[in-house]
Amino acid sequence: MKTLTLIGIGTGNPDHLTLQAIKALNAAALILIPRKGPEKDDLAELRRSICADVITAPVTIAEFDLPKRDTSNPSYTQGVLDWHDAIAEAWQAEIARHPTAQSVALLVWGDPSLYDSTLRIAARLAPQPEITVIPGITSALALTASHAIPVNEIGAPFLTTTGRHLRDHGWPDGVDTLVVMLDGGCAFQVLQSQGITIYWAAYVGMENEIALSGPLETTGPKIIEARAAARADHGWIMDIYLLRREAKAG
Repeated sequence: MKTLTLIGIGTGNPDHLTLQAIKALNAAALILIPRKGPEKDDLAELRRSICADVITAPVTIAEFDLPKRDTSNPSYTQGVLDWHDAIAEAWQAEIARHPTAQSVALLVWGDPSLYDSTLRIAARLAPQPEITVIPGITSALALTASHAIPVNEIGAPFLTTTGRHLRDHGWPDGVDTLVVMLDGGCAFQVLQSQGITIYWAAYVGMENEIALSGPLETTGPKIIEARAAARADHGWIMDIYLLRREAKAG
């Protein structure tokens, strides 16, 4: 392998593919599709469907089982690093089965640069290939489009963070708008809800998208209920939300 192309494919909606992404998929000799177990097979199926819809060139598509993260490790960071090592080894093992493929591509949810570890995993490959990134529509952009809202107030900053960070450290100083990703436990529950509006969506951009918005005090419980029901129905959930609080006077 001489080149590795990481292709942002948006949030699961084939319409999110850019022309650049379509060209990159057709230019690859080998495309890798990870399998995350039967409960998440529809994620692999979406990748298969995208390839079937847009690839017209003779491209080999290979699937492999994605290692699972060991959540028993007391160190979250070390657990993630070990997981990334295992994923890189799985990539290399599958690539080795296709020794004539000089250009390999991976389809990445959203964009490879925003709360995604594909670039960090790619850096573990040896020998190191030339890496190209094709940007994609992020879930944050799809969220604000779904609710038809701007991400920032006039001239004001905003912060993109994680549910873990919000839960552990509360609302950061200096901003009144937060975009919260990777939140498996509805971390907004730790906040004093008065004066905060939430814009939430699950499966954003997909056919089964669910979107709710309103005052956090009354909408938060509805989101928790809707999220639990959706996870039970589908076996998995991807969601994201934006929090906006009233700017402090003075």
